Amino acid sequence: MTTLRWLTVPRTAGVTCGVPWPRGTVPAGAPFAARADDAHRTAVPVQSWVTATWPDGSVQWSAHAFGPQARPASAYTLVAGDPPAATPAAVEVTGSGDAIVVATGAATWVVPRHGPALVRTVHCADREIARDARLISLWDDTPESDAAGTVHRRQLRGQVESATVEQAGPVRAVVRLTGRHIPEDDRPGPSLLPFTVRLYFYAGAAEVRLMHTLVWEGDGDCFLAGLGLRTDIPMRDEPHDRHVRLAGPAGPDGRPGFLTEAVRGITGLRRDPGAAARAAQVAGRPCGPVTDWPETVSRRLHLVPAFGDWTLDQTGPDGFTLAKRTAPGHAWVTIPAGNRAAGYGYAGGVGGGLGFGLRDFWRLYPTRLDVRAAATDTATATVWLWSPSAPAMDLRFYHDGRGQDTFAEQLEALEITYEDCEPGFGDPRGIARTHELVLRPYAATPGADTLAADAAALNDPPLLVAEPSRLHAAGVFGDWSPADRSTPPRAGIEDRLDFLFGFYAGQREQRRWYGFWDYGDVMHAYDPDRHQWRYDVGGYAWDNSELSPDLWLWYQFLRTGRADVFRFAEAMTRHTGEVDVYHSGPWRGLGSRHNVQHWGCSCKQLRISSAIYRRFHYYLTADERTGDLLREVATAERALLAVDPSRKIRDAVPRPGAAPMGLGTDWGALAAAWLTEWERTGDEHARTAARDKLLTSMADIGALPHGFFTAEARLDPDTGHVTPAGERPGASHLSAVFGLAEICSELVALTAGTHIGATFEAAWLRYCRLYLAPPEVQRAELGQALTGISLIQAHSRLAAYAAARTGDPDLAALAWHAFHEGVGDQLNTNPLQSEPVWRTTSVASPQVLTPVDEAAYISTNDAAQYGLAAIQLLALVADGTVAPKR
Repeated sequence: MTTLRWLTVPRTAGVTCGVPWPRGTVPAGAPFAARADDAHRTAVPVQSWVTATWPDGSVQWSAHAFGPQARPASAYTLVAGDPPAATPAAVEVTGSGDAIVVATGAATWVVPRHGPALVRTVHCADREIARDARLISLWDDTPESDAAGTVHRRQLRGQVESATVEQAGPVRAVVRLTGRHIPEDDRPGPSLLPFTVRLYFYAGAAEVRLMHTLVWEGDGDCFLAGLGLRTDIPMRDEPHDRHVRLAGPAGPDGRPGFLTEAVRGITGLRRDPGAAARAAQVAGRPCGPVTDWPETVSRRLHLVPAFGDWTLDQTGPDGFTLAKRTAPGHAWVTIPAGNRAAGYGYAGGVGGGLGFGLRDFWRLYPTRLDVRAAATDTATATVWLWSPSAPAMDLRFYHDGRGQDTFAEQLEALEITYEDCEPGFGDPRGIARTHELVLRPYAATPGADTLAADAAALNDPPLLVAEPSRLHAAGVFGDWSPADRSTPPRAGIEDRLDFLFGFYAGQREQRRWYGFWDYGDVMHAYDPDRHQWRYDVGGYAWDNSELSPDLWLWYQFLRTGRADVFRFAEAMTRHTGEVDVYHSGPWRGLGSRHNVQHWGCSCKQLRISSAIYRRFHYYLTADERTGDLLREVATAERALLAVDPSRKIRDAVPRPGAAPMGLGTDWGALAAAWLTEWERTGDEHARTAARDKLLTSMADIGALPHGFFTAEARLDPDTGHVTPAGERPGASHLSAVFGLAEICSELVALTAGTHIGATFEAAWLRYCRLYLAPPEVQRAELGQALTGISLIQAHSRLAAYAAARTGDPDLAALAWHAFHEGVGDQLNTNPLQSEPVWRTTSVASPQVLTPVDEAAYISTNDAAQYGLAAIQLLALVADGTVAPKR
């Protein structure tokens, strides 16, 4: 039995969530039932499926879909083993020739299997509300919109090539569409932007949620000038009974206000149609027969202009503009605007219309909402993911290479700008971006409260979660424990963890870390001289998962259950899993190291694309797109044959057919990918192959003379066998800070009691025990002392893990000493202030462009590793806690 609570305020929308179960407690095939935590313990229909299993076949993670409820309960109880309640009005999915028909009980959607439309028609209350929802894109031949000369713009349309029903109810249905953009005019031209769109339907819900993913395949000769979802809307009502609603900024409760206007307004006229008619139009109700109005108005109504076109343009994170016009060929009339639009709109009449919107509208700028031709029989609504008003998207590399044509020159540049720049590698082709949209039919023009609630649900979608203590009891995700302030030392560390998250949340806002390609990431390092993050300095700019901020955020959510932490981690997962990773081409399955541009660094590695950063989001939400990302890297070992991550510093040429691999960043990422594929339900052949490669590699690592101290290894991509590439031991300071510590903990627990598990654990414990050991101890066991030891605080958790497994109090003491007192790259004290207290310093004009709060002693490397070390030490060796310095 598990209690699920709302992550944020309850929403009257469909919701899907994930729940973990302790090993061996829920057998395969067990049903699930749900009850509302109300006075009557009301049975609630739920659709359930298994997303991961334990090695014994029992359920590890299950997913559960709940339909919308008029009055959501404050919590729900999920019971394994009981049959679910019947769904009174189930989603029905049927095939109809060349289309898929989805009936939710509140609306009927017709989805073509092929062609230009994502949705052919949607009917609500026995009336066609919208038709021909389709993708469009605009392309320029130059990004220089402010230069002299002519820009040639061409329109392409999305062409659906396949449609697959992934789920067919009874509570939730999912249809997956794939295709590409082709020329609108059918003339020969480019075929660009492969896309995947998932349509989500819930029983009793009128709306469809769209998850749109594009893969960038443009080249240097084409520039995206617009990308949008466009839908036609029949307009049957009189112009004064037709309405346009566009959301403004969200209020403290997440609900925005709306621009509330009619196509032909009857308020503010010189002659008054009457209070009842005016009030009805503002509320979106029928204004009544014109013949009932005063004759001074009714006979002159044709002289009142009808405004057919409307635009809300969010070209930056701090302001949107509004304008309307009567028709093309006439001037735009500006409307008072605001700062951050919620990204939701409505077009239609008293007889029905369509709501449309984009989640994180202003955060993903430049964006735009358009309504066109609302004064005609057919209006169009367009949600622009890239606004045509903005300059065309320019993804060219940001400098000319500075003559770095050889490895030697590139390594020299690393010494000055920390940038790894190699010709041809700063290429975005193959990266992706995902957006969440909604189309919602209404049987009549909705009132302000309904619109505000629907816009809030778009931007803060509902999610049910288990309490941190329940998540922890399931034994998932390794070493962590719920937040605990029961002692002053614990409270001190919790304060610092809260400080670090709050600092980055504040920096995202103050530094405006927003935009189509940027939202979700954070910066790597700080420049105190300029009071600025090093956004323009080589490898110090965008972080791209360097030293695992993703992991830190997800573990902090698990242990606190905080909604703000979840949303921050979710945005980072959406970004780093899409933009920082290649999804097609020769680098498919690899990611790009930190850089001024997310794809700019020539270091393409598994440490960035690691499945360990995405597993949390997938299991907690059952999100299919995140599942796609996990499946993409399940065979990422093949990419090591295409790009040698150590090619610039390697002395020997790798053996043909053997992939060069480090046992830290490379194998750790592969182990996470293989483990996730083994756990996940789905393709049994793929699961078996992943399991076999994982166990084979673990057995080989356990048998290596130096174990994890093998400085360099080779991997057979076909079998998973690992062999050493040299005889001398070694250690990299980066090996254990990209998820290796976390994934090894899970693997040791999973394989306990087996020969492979025993030998693997011995090798891992040896690494954990010796990394921070005195040189004489390292020399006695390895034949030499290790060099390059750093990130002391980060590696304190290795000593803590060894202490917890062996019961050695000296290792526990070493762990806490390294965490609190060690030297090097870590957050122990604040060296820029007279006292070692963590705080921010406010910097105001004229020293900075806009006022900011800075903490110059913080880098993302240090923050992420402090967070992970603190979380794991509190879980592993809390009895040895000592108070942090104040």
